[in-house]
Amino acid sequence: MTTYHNNLSRDGANNQEYLLTTANVKQATFGKLFACTVDGAVYAQPLWVPNVNIGGGTHNVIVVATMRDSVYVFDADTNNCANPYWKKTLIPSGETYGASGDVETDDIFPDIGILGTPVIDPATQTIYLVSKTKASGTTNYVQRLHALSLTTGAEAANSPVTIAATFPGTCEGGSTNTFDALRENQRPGLGLSNGIVYVAWASHGDKGTYHGWVLGYQTANLAAVPTVLNTTPNAASVGYCKGGIWMSGGAPAFDAAGNMYVITGNGAFDGVSGSATLPTDLSDSYLKLSTPNLGLLDYFTPKDQSLLDVDDKDVGASGTSVLIDGTGGGNFLVGSSKAGIIYVLNRDNMGKYNTSADSVHQEWTVSPASHGFSTPGFWNNTLYYFGVIFGNVANPGQAFTFNTSNGMFNTTAASTTPTGFGFSGSSPSISASSATENGIVWAIDPAKNGPNGVETGGGAAVLHAYDATNLAKELWNSSQNANRDQAGNAVKFTVATVANGKVYIGTRGTDDSVPADHTASTTFGEVDVYGLLP
Repeated sequence: MTTYHNNLSRDGANNQEYLLTTANVKQATFGKLFACTVDGAVYAQPLWVPNVNIGGGTHNVIVVATMRDSVYVFDADTNNCANPYWKKTLIPSGETYGASGDVETDDIFPDIGILGTPVIDPATQTIYLVSKTKASGTTNYVQRLHALSLTTGAEAANSPVTIAATFPGTCEGGSTNTFDALRENQRPGLGLSNGIVYVAWASHGDKGTYHGWVLGYQTANLAAVPTVLNTTPNAASVGYCKGGIWMSGGAPAFDAAGNMYVITGNGAFDGVSGSATLPTDLSDSYLKLSTPNLGLLDYFTPKDQSLLDVDDKDVGASGTSVLIDGTGGGNFLVGSSKAGIIYVLNRDNMGKYNTSADSVHQEWTVSPASHGFSTPGFWNNTLYYFGVIFGNVANPGQAFTFNTSNGMFNTTAASTTPTGFGFSGSSPSISASSATENGIVWAIDPAKNGPNGVETGGGAAVLHAYDATNLAKELWNSSQNANRDQAGNAVKFTVATVANGKVYIGTRGTDDSVPADHTASTTFGEVDVYGLLP
């Protein structure tokens, strides 16, 4: 589990989990084993690597990144939390981690550090991540790409690299757009494909002038790929830029040919209905990009893009999952949107833009009407979608079956979870012993994630486990025996990692994220570890 949502297709499936089954994940035999305290909230998905030569032996390890710009490597199987194999804080002298007040929003409160899920190259045992720091007492921010040794935490040669980029365009009032380390939010997980690390950005709460950016760096020497992507260089249509790539923390997805797929949020769009010409301002769109030069190969934009932009219904609130080539007779891509529409796109002909009708393989509005703030999961020809309803209304997770004969989903849910999930829903992980057996859907309910969640204040995240063949059958959840199993307080958009018989989730510890009493917290971050009980 070295990358966001388990693999480059981002389907969330681990088909090599042989210990956890639908029979033994239950209250009597499964629960919380231990919790490791860290120095800040853990929004990034914990990553798991087996058989690492570390600590005088060979161990499985878990890699944890925090919002105070620290990285920890813990033993994945035993409680050595007080003595991690190593910890490294990536803050130079004279600097500190970021603060929500600097970006004028409590959308993420109060610390801003390592937010996007890192990626690990198992061949070289190198961790790649982006830190965000500032000169103490100022709002002069710096973002850096780090390459750290998995075994020691040492920086690789040429690491870190200060992130900087320019792109021709008029959106910022001149002839060039410039990467802004303060305003740009490194929200998506990092991608690693064919020796290049890809990093994408959006905004902090839509504040200031920002764009969607994608930059690539060679793993061999951290040299920047010459070409970059800026999703809104000109903004002639609306007079603002935007078009951030955030995907609720989702990472760029890749197909077998190495093509990259991302989704953009609200902002400028200059596509012409029915035209084969590719646009340059690319908001509210699914994008297919060549690698490593990040050229636009194809795209899809909903017919009502201008309305979605005005109504703040980002298409790019969702991440995307690539289905295996030839599934159902086609090469498909699946995602959703803040408008609650699930899109199934043909990766060989994504549909572009047409105001009369969306030219896509399939789309449907999820009922009950919900909003997609997650990357859907896909396993055993079933799509798992955990959307949310605004207004403090819980919404169940849903499973939609895929018909391999005609390449279409049944748009009526085959099963739903017995209870609902609050904001921000969940990006489900699926563990199984094969592509068809012992499937368990793991989903975190982050409803109590603080002042911008559905509840004022903060409270525990709740980890749920469901039978993947029938979501109505809940196997276990962490609130059933709260004295034993309760997790730390919730953060939004985080993902459970399931590997080698254990489940790992990131939280904010005892911190309730309420500005008035934030300093009263005793633990600002925590990773909770679940498994079969002794």
